[in-house]
Amino acid sequence: MSVLNAKGVYYRELNRQIRAQFASGVEEVRVQNVNGQRYIGDGISGSQRLILEGTPGNDLAAYMDGLELIVEGNAQDAMANTMNKGRIIVHGHAGDTVGYAMRGGEIYIRDSVGYRVGIHMKEYLDRVPAIVIGGTGGEFFGEYMAGGVLMLLGLGLADAAPIVGSYCGTGMHGGVMYIRGEVEEYKLGKEVKSVSLTAEDEEKIQHYVSEYVRYFGGDAAQILARPFNKLIPANKRPYGDLYCAW
Repeated sequence: MSVLNAKGVYYRELNRQIRAQFASGVEEVRVQNVNGQRYIGDGISGSQRLILEGTPGNDLAAYMDGLELIVEGNAQDAMANTMNKGRIIVHGHAGDTVGYAMRGGEIYIRDSVGYRVGIHMKEYLDRVPAIVIGGTGGEFFGEYMAGGVLMLLGLGLADAAPIVGSYCGTGMHGGVMYIRGEVEEYKLGKEVKSVSLTAEDEEKIQHYVSEYVRYFGGDAAQILARPFNKLIPANKRPYGDLYCAW
């Protein structure tokens, strides 16, 4: 394992150092004192592990293609922008637009996320991206979602506290959301509907909850004891008649 110190290091130099370590054959890099440096892990492929101590800046793991990335702290906005493959584990909160246009891999976030998480997520053949969030989500959760899995667990919430913001699933035309607990109908976009869980859904939920507990601890049985709400698109072309005349 290689250890780097990011204190006072400009983001370009830090990213150069990380890439140089992986290029030399190092399988695990730990970066200490991360404080807002951008673009960490962007475009890196392979099965190496990158551990960040602190709070990385925007566009963490954009276009990442296989790395296991662990954040021992919070993450800022636009994490996993167009991520292809790999796994991200955040031991804290994450900001807005997590997983924008994400097309593969998995993200596990211990706490809550901001606005527009999972926007434009997509899937193709065996690539089914997933984002599992232990806390709450903000407005426009899953906006224009075209594929993949979004899961909100709402852990630690008071009974009356909202698990997700308004306009959930606006423009959604693919994929599935699993939200632990009820979502008020007025918060749902017109393009999404709530349906009953199938046996396959139950298996998926158990898998993702088990992985979440493996990383962050907790009681999987207790989490699974509360019913999940399944949201899917009501229409595969929600705006077809708005932009096209037939």
